[in-house]
Amino acid sequence: MSEDSTRMFGNDADAYELYMGRWSRLVAPRFLEWLAIPTSQKWLDVGCGTGTLTQAIIDLGNPESVHGIDTSSGFVDRARQFTADDRATFEAFDAGALPVESDQFDAVVSGLVLNFLPDVDLGLAEMVRAVKPDGTVAAYVWDYAGKMEVMRSFWDVALKLDPAAAAFDEGQKEPMLCQPEPLSDHFSHAGLVNVEVQSIDVGAHFENFDDYWLPFTGNQGSAPKYLATLDDKSRSALKQQLSAALPVSEDGSIELIARSWAVSGKRPIR
Repeated sequence: MSEDSTRMFGNDADAYELYMGRWSRLVAPRFLEWLAIPTSQKWLDVGCGTGTLTQAIIDLGNPESVHGIDTSSGFVDRARQFTADDRATFEAFDAGALPVESDQFDAVVSGLVLNFLPDVDLGLAEMVRAVKPDGTVAAYVWDYAGKMEVMRSFWDVALKLDPAAAAFDEGQKEPMLCQPEPLSDHFSHAGLVNVEVQSIDVGAHFENFDDYWLPFTGNQGSAPKYLATLDDKSRSALKQQLSAALPVSEDGSIELIARSWAVSGKRPIR
């Protein structure tokens, strides 16, 4: 994660997994299938978090190696603990220049990080620096403004009740990287060629409303941080209206879509 995302999610890896990581685990294999990187390659996972994407690369990509880096030492510790493969290594680093040499990796990837970077162009420039000529740089981000319904459902109700919620809503924050055009523009501006953007939809299943609501009551992410600013009456009103707005099945379960946008490009051969 970036320094901004560390401030947003802290070092509580378990809370992050409950709040957002479980959906990322569903996206990562689809992302790798779309990239179709050959086997026996050297990968760099920028903002590796708890190791979701790194583990998917190990499971599906048959890599030579994967190096995961993140600014959260707590997340890196969890990634090391749950990624039992000698090909995977992890490193915590301070935000800024990536702690890797130039032209070292066949693929540099990042999951759910770009929209948290304080300087997206600088972050992408570092990713391009790390990849070999003709190597792939790729990332995915949640469609916060559209079909990331797990979050969009919450914010649509919150905004109706309290316009101040807009300050916390990822779908309204700059830089607006949760849509295809700005993603493509930033990758092209970074000097990458053959830039492509693809939507990835996965299902988000909840046993009941309490299962949906629980992650918002924690301390991880923008929605829980917003919820913590409300008094009991306002929090109760939000919970009640959100419960009425969600598509609840006869058995009480809730099925939502979690959409991400994936983007990739090639570093040109000079």
